[in-house]
Amino acid sequence: MNKGKVDVLLGLQWGDEGKGKVVDVLTPKYDVVARFQGGPNAGHTLEFEGEKYVLRSIPSGIFQGGKVNIIGNGVVLAPDLFMQEAKDLEKSGHDLRSRLQISKKAHLIMPTHRVLDAAYEAAKGKSKVGTTGKGIGPTYTDKISRNGLRVGDIFDHFIEKYNAHKQRHLSILKSLNFVDFDIEEVEKTWMEGIEYMKQFQIVDSEYEINKLLKDGKSILCEGAQGTMLDIDFGSYPFVTSSNTICSGACSGLGIGPNKIGEVFGIMKAYCTRVGAGPFPTELFDETGKKIRDLGHEYGAVTGRERRCGWIDLVALRYAIDVNGVTQLIMMKSDVLDSFDTIKACVAYKQNGVEIDHFPYSIEEGIEPIYQELPGWKTDMTHFTKEEDFPKEFNDYIAFLEDQLQTPIRIISIGPDRDQTIVRK
Repeated sequence: MNKGKVDVLLGLQWGDEGKGKVVDVLTPKYDVVARFQGGPNAGHTLEFEGEKYVLRSIPSGIFQGGKVNIIGNGVVLAPDLFMQEAKDLEKSGHDLRSRLQISKKAHLIMPTHRVLDAAYEAAKGKSKVGTTGKGIGPTYTDKISRNGLRVGDIFDHFIEKYNAHKQRHLSILKSLNFVDFDIEEVEKTWMEGIEYMKQFQIVDSEYEINKLLKDGKSILCEGAQGTMLDIDFGSYPFVTSSNTICSGACSGLGIGPNKIGEVFGIMKAYCTRVGAGPFPTELFDETGKKIRDLGHEYGAVTGRERRCGWIDLVALRYAIDVNGVTQLIMMKSDVLDSFDTIKACVAYKQNGVEIDHFPYSIEEGIEPIYQELPGWKTDMTHFTKEEDFPKEFNDYIAFLEDQLQTPIRIISIGPDRDQTIVRK
């Protein structure tokens, strides 16, 4: 942790790496946790004092008393879903209103954005991206085309602005011949969410975060999804609609690149993906099913089965480079506890030629080249210190560090926050 700098925590694979748990483990060291991109399509699952929580829009530092939590301008926010999430947390005794700040410049996901999401996906036919249907893409599209509705607008002729945006969306839907929908009930709850949001601290978050930095506060910036879903550097077009990489923390919070300190990159000991899109190390056999079952690999928001495969070191090296990762955090190591052999993809064969870099497209002609390592065949979930690790697991860590040229500092061996080992 560097004074006057923000540290960034983000996923290095296709999302679902376990960022929520890690943020909750790291937050005792920080005064502020800030979310910089994404929307309620990304669910962070945390287990805290025996209870399970899924956070969609609210930063994961909300469980730590006295911390400032900021929803940054790079986030897209659905007022109805935010209200539901916040009320659930308040019921469990967490005081949100004194701890949570929302950027005026964050864009609002309207009910018609969700309908547009469905319409655009239907129009793609067989080329579906696998959207969660939460309206994320259409909201970011409106933002980029300068047609967006922002949180700050709720205090200034809001209904007039809302209706103008709604009519524009309805015209688009009519042109797509997508007219069989009813948003009346959703719209009613959505408007309740708008009134509910007004009770929170709605701020110019870029000023707030820079003031906190000048005051010497330590800040952790939290990303959603994963690097391989980045709009620029992910497996396009099967990506999300925002910058999930480290630079997204600058544009999504209003901080300069010279303010970035540590960059924590989170990865699983294997690899998963939800929805459509290429996945070079995907397993379609019993091994893939075993990883899914042992890892409880189902989407936190959608409940969809995650596709599972061995760790992809080609993609990870690429992700480390584009993010400037300084430390690695490996999640779900315990899921591989019972395997005789562990495989790691160290290179690709593309159209018969071996390559060790991540190419422009991985949609076709990619074959993973694996290196096999002996499994550790040990239940690690009860371990409390690094010295407990079996030799084979230490060898796996050393192999990964050599391949990735980046130290693995934190290792998770179970879902609970206590099942986390910080290496010396």
